[in-house]
Amino acid sequence: MSTRADAPTRNGAQDQVTRPRTRSNAPHAADSATPNPTPAPTPLRFGYGTNGLADLRLDDALGLLADLGYDGVGLTLDHMHLDPLAPDLPARTHRLARRLDTLGLGVTVETGARYVLDPRRKHGPSLLDPDPDDRARRVDLLLRAVRVAADLGAHAVHCFSGITPAGTDPDTAWHRLTDALAPVLDAATAAGVPLAVEPEPGQLLATIADFHHLRHALDDPEALGLTLDIGHCQCLEPLSPADCVRAAAPWLRHVQIEDMRRGVHEHLPFGDGEIDFPPVLAALSATGYQGLTVVELPRHSHAGPHYAEHSLRFLHRATPTVTATAVPASTAPTATAEGSAP
Repeated sequence: MSTRADAPTRNGAQDQVTRPRTRSNAPHAADSATPNPTPAPTPLRFGYGTNGLADLRLDDALGLLADLGYDGVGLTLDHMHLDPLAPDLPARTHRLARRLDTLGLGVTVETGARYVLDPRRKHGPSLLDPDPDDRARRVDLLLRAVRVAADLGAHAVHCFSGITPAGTDPDTAWHRLTDALAPVLDAATAAGVPLAVEPEPGQLLATIADFHHLRHALDDPEALGLTLDIGHCQCLEPLSPADCVRAAAPWLRHVQIEDMRRGVHEHLPFGDGEIDFPPVLAALSATGYQGLTVVELPRHSHAGPHYAEHSLRFLHRATPTVTATAVPASTAPTATAEGSAP
């Protein structure tokens, strides 16, 4: 996300990012220490985000991922993929749960659809909007996502803060965020599904330190967790991506992964950025994290099947000793990157 006021995009192409200021209420020393003994390395479970398969019907996308050998899917609730605002959501969710079970796919529910709430405002309205009715629409989406996640047996619900509106001071923005998340956390607690907030470059909650600020402001609710995007760590965090994984380990509830370059918020296919992935994946395995690690390429749907195949092969090559399954030998036709540009 660009930090420029005139370029409010999320997952934007080539967004220049300025390192955020250091917060005075960054995590305490105890926040960066794992409270339990170091767990044994855990086999990683890889998924692919449906926001990178937007040109496929949901059932076709799920079949593709299962054929390729993925362990799960990052399901972005959107108009073409389990529309959260269309009629009969519980019945459609029930059918999807059966399909996921048949395919053996795990799932996490993501809420980053660009125009699902407003056809004119990308990612609008947000939890920070001045209009309380607009904020309530975003809260309603998150409550729907929690119900969907519970019905699907998802391991987490992902969300993000949004960009601070022009003319809004930081204290007001944080107050709006904590107030808006309170009912969502109550619903997540009742459903037994963690709410995993993602630090997004250019948004109010942009860094791991900002996540800890939110956590303390909410009195550290058990249902609140972290979505860690590995590319975002490379983009703007002071620590390396592998060190970010270790620092965030106690609060990890969801992981997104892609390549990226320092200072530029552009989600890139593996090998096109600067990240050294074997240390990152080894660190992630060493934390004992058992949720999905989901490939996040929302601007590559024009060649989604190709990038889904390429990504899983890359990830398995980068984690030869900790990944439980191997990529099946050509179980589906090999897709190419040729086709219309996004």
